[in-house]
Amino acid sequence: MAYFIGILLAIAAFWVGNSGHYKPLMLGFGAASIVITLFVSARLKIIDREGSPYVRLFGWLAYYPWLGWEVIKSNWTVIKACLRADLDISPALVKIRTSCKSDLAKVTFANSITMTPGTVTVEIEGDKLLVHGLYEAGTAPEGFEEMDRRCARAADPAEARK
Repeated sequence: MAYFIGILLAIAAFWVGNSGHYKPLMLGFGAASIVITLFVSARLKIIDREGSPYVRLFGWLAYYPWLGWEVIKSNWTVIKACLRADLDISPALVKIRTSCKSDLAKVTFANSITMTPGTVTVEIEGDKLLVHGLYEAGTAPEGFEEMDRRCARAADPAEARK
């Protein structure tokens, strides 16, 4: 029931924040769409811990500024490589093992790698990710350990404490 109420509040806040309409008719349409969405979600039995956003709010608030800084640092590296007269890249494909348990955490980790300039997650298979990077030195598996740890803590706060 707590997940249901949390999702109800999150969807309502999201709808009101994005619509910008506060007239009774529009609020009624918004309420009707939220009720229909929650009804369908309950029938499909997808209202669970993984689907509730408020459980992870503080984890995401800590993770995304850190990720933003990593993206800025990687941008600088890629910009320097592009502006050099000689293209000194050494592309590599590496398999990286993740400590993330849930699908949400794995996908977030893979997307975080892909958002970082110079790296792309090619495949996720079980607890391994296949990553392509512009620099062989920058794609060493130990270079992704901190991102993996932070991502697991943000997406799976209960799992990270175990």
